[in-house]
Amino acid sequence: MREYLLTLCITAAVTYLLTGPVRKFAIVAGAMPEIRARDVHREPTPRLGGIAMFFGLCAGLLVADHLTNLNAVFSNSNEPRALLSGAALIWLIGVLDDKFEIDALIKLGGQMIAAGVMVVQGLTILWLPIPGVGLVALTQWQGTLLTVALVVITINAVNFVDGLDGLAAGMVCIASAAFFLYAYRIWYSYGIEAAAPATLFAAILMGMCLGFLPHNMHPARIFMGDSGSMLIGLVLAAGAISITGQIDPDVMNLFSGSERNTVHQTVPVFIPLLLPLTIIAIPAADLVLAIVRRTWRGQSPFAADRGHLHHRLLEVGHSHSRAVLIMYFWSALISFGALAYSVNSGAMWSVLVIAALSAVGLVLLLLPRFTPRAPRWAEHLVPPRYRRRRAAAAAVAGASVTHEAAGADGPDEAREHSAPVAAGVAGVAGVNGATAIGTRSRLLDRREAESSR
Repeated sequence: MREYLLTLCITAAVTYLLTGPVRKFAIVAGAMPEIRARDVHREPTPRLGGIAMFFGLCAGLLVADHLTNLNAVFSNSNEPRALLSGAALIWLIGVLDDKFEIDALIKLGGQMIAAGVMVVQGLTILWLPIPGVGLVALTQWQGTLLTVALVVITINAVNFVDGLDGLAAGMVCIASAAFFLYAYRIWYSYGIEAAAPATLFAAILMGMCLGFLPHNMHPARIFMGDSGSMLIGLVLAAGAISITGQIDPDVMNLFSGSERNTVHQTVPVFIPLLLPLTIIAIPAADLVLAIVRRTWRGQSPFAADRGHLHHRLLEVGHSHSRAVLIMYFWSALISFGALAYSVNSGAMWSVLVIAALSAVGLVLLLLPRFTPRAPRWAEHLVPPRYRRRRAAAAAVAGASVTHEAAGADGPDEAREHSAPVAAGVAGVAGVNGATAIGTRSRLLDRREAESSR
């Protein structure tokens, strides 16, 4: 475990330290597209954050290759090299798209080629455990097609959900954390060395996301772009492919009896891994809904719009940060719920906990205007947006003092002095605690006023 954590920390540190220079490079290179109609941010923001994430991936693999217990992953398997080859290709395509906006079909072709590169080097699905049937061996063409489809679906699911600051990186980090716990359990508890590559991929993926998140949280200073979203989607799919189609469930010896009975009994264990769509269920659902919505309108499935789930949350009335946290909550609920079910499918407590948390999530969705307030004794420990009652009272008091002081000069001048303060109070109350959005909009108004003078 210590060597996995060391690899995770090195990956996160390299990604974090390189993101700042990459941001400056993106600004100089002109990778700051104009704000589009579907965008949520209000100022041009540089992309190419995937450059730092890719070098974090390389650093993680390099460190793991020199560690005692993880070196066997590289000597006994070609999967790390396959991952690096596919990641380099998909990253290069993403960088070109972030700079030049290449066609969607070209990106789709590049995704399929990247998946094919991994298949050629051995990272492919060899068999599938099917309940009631047993262990089904796949032909070379069947394994290739299933692997390519899985990679393409996962990449586009992550790419589609990358619409709010910190959303894609956070959701993939949560999914990879659940995946890491499951893969490590198979590798350590059952002594199956074939699960070591997937465990390593999940640890590196967590490091990539954790290192990039501080720069990408709202308000984001840099976006990962397609170079980052497609990269983390490919790494997530590679881990699922590695552990799903190359580990014989009969080797785990969980149950006695025939192979058919063994596979049937171990279905709950393989539920989170048959398809990575179970651990990124929200991005996958968003992908399906987007394709149906655009096809129904007669548009291309790759045409961008503002109908994604995170856009709907904003339209309901949730703030930017709150919408991201709600998506985090549902992603964690699905990922770790599937993990708990795979550990013990017969435990009633896991079902009750998931049901209770689902009810909490529904309440959060139905109360977009609710903002928690800290008690008076803890106000200095929380962000200013949770002290709105005291701040609003102070602002109102300041407005009344200004009105009284300006009363001698006449009602018109008093109105001029008090109006901006009142508008500020209304602005604070109208952004649902999203002080970053409110402050940024006022700054933009001020800049426009100065430029018009």
